[in-house]
Amino acid sequence: MLVAKAIAEVLKRENVKFIIGYPVNPIIEAAAEADIRTIIVRQERVGLHMADAVSRLSSGDDIGVFVMQHGPGAENAFGGIAQAYSESVPILVMPAGYQRRLANYFPNFNSTLNMQHVTKWAEPLTMGKALPEVMRRAFSQLRNGRGGPVLIEVPLDVFREEVPDDFVYAPSFKSRTAPDPADLASVAKVLAEAENPVIYAGQGVHYAKAWDELKAFAETWNIPVTTSLEGKSAFPEDHPLSLGSGGRSIPKAVHTCLQEADIIFGIGCSFALTGFGVQMPRGKRIIHATLDPMDLNKDVPAEYTLTGDAKLTLQLLSEAMETLDKTQAKARESVPERIKSIRTSWLSDWMPKLTNNEAPISPYRVIWELMQVVDPDNTVITHDAGSPRDQITPFWVSTKPLSYIGWGKTTQLGYGLGLAMGAKLARPEALCINVWGDAAIGFTGMDFETAVRENLPILSILFNNFSMAIELPIMQVATEKYRSTDISGNYADMAKAFGGYGERVTDPNDIVAAIARGIDATKNGQAALLEFITDKELSVSTPQTDFKY
Repeated sequence: MLVAKAIAEVLKRENVKFIIGYPVNPIIEAAAEADIRTIIVRQERVGLHMADAVSRLSSGDDIGVFVMQHGPGAENAFGGIAQAYSESVPILVMPAGYQRRLANYFPNFNSTLNMQHVTKWAEPLTMGKALPEVMRRAFSQLRNGRGGPVLIEVPLDVFREEVPDDFVYAPSFKSRTAPDPADLASVAKVLAEAENPVIYAGQGVHYAKAWDELKAFAETWNIPVTTSLEGKSAFPEDHPLSLGSGGRSIPKAVHTCLQEADIIFGIGCSFALTGFGVQMPRGKRIIHATLDPMDLNKDVPAEYTLTGDAKLTLQLLSEAMETLDKTQAKARESVPERIKSIRTSWLSDWMPKLTNNEAPISPYRVIWELMQVVDPDNTVITHDAGSPRDQITPFWVSTKPLSYIGWGKTTQLGYGLGLAMGAKLARPEALCINVWGDAAIGFTGMDFETAVRENLPILSILFNNFSMAIELPIMQVATEKYRSTDISGNYADMAKAFGGYGERVTDPNDIVAAIARGIDATKNGQAALLEFITDKELSVSTPQTDFKY
């Protein structure tokens, strides 16, 4: 059989359910013939974002796959691959490549060479008969260790080569590693004796499916829990021990408890320093449990380390602590009440914005009403970069694992739309929502048509304040001179023109009814875009509640 057909056969054996792509690439046709659903997008970056969500919502069991043409198709895909790399998401990327005789010199874009720094693994398929071993390496990298994009470039002339019909290929497996018993014993003693420990959970908890273990550990030892943006929903945020989650903006309880902590226990996290993540207070004793030893002592110095899968780590740590004295844990019995008190006070401070009834509409009012209307247990929500991210992350209460796709490292505008569409592929029964702004829709809005065409009835919540509000304070001079942040558009009409449901909302009293109509549209199989005309809100929740960009 030809190479493209053999690739499709391997993907079937690896239980790949979707191929997302942009023509022309022979793998698309071969996958369709093999009864793998193919989705064609309007631009490469959005397709990669869709593949990203497919992998995330299965904790890496179902691998998202994106394919594209050689040259400009591969070049256009670079940003989406870089985003997945920064968020440690395992996706398979298979670009076509220039013929082998042309691949290695200017001006031809060589994906293997140019993307090796934004991929976990990158190699070309140099001959048809090497396909089984190349694909074996690719899927082994995808299913083991730290997540990240894996790229296999297929030169155009290699597509014309044959692979034996009876080629041997066994599906890949996932292996797990566990921490050193001596390290576990040391950490167990430190945590048992800690007065004010805090757990900081990252997305490694999602990939290890360690949700039950995290919850049981926190409850047994009465330790409050916060998460990274990527780890949000790893711990139920309606739980009495939940501090909430955030990045640049955070609930007050997160800041307060981290400042008061004598031990911060990071599990399944990198502790990466980023302007869009929780900043760890200086001088704290850190326990760092991570799958990837490259994380250790990279950004935050750790006193104790545990290297291994988050699920195994929590299981073994719980066992190591079973016989230890629980005096300190019992002394923390009032912690849930204190968390509740801090949260109540913080929400009270924010209620004027969350319930604001003035026009233009406060984006916080939309978020607040959205939370009241949806069923959080059957919702997957994500955000876009900038203001939507910082406005929603502290206030949205995630109750089930993988109900929130959080991100923030390279902060590409327009990321949320593809994530929502990929979420709908992975979880068709759920209400899948992206919250974005008028700047973000300028980057990827054309792919709302993809949601309509591919029968992906997502709910898109758009905050339109006719400006790039986050840029206003730092772009004031440029704004006055060049109108550089003055943008506009009627995006509800755009959604309707594409065949979706579109509605523009200007009156705060119409928010709830509009959301209900949008949800009904998705239940009827129609992609919906609700455009809320909002004010130029600059305040976000930080330790100083009056902070503005």
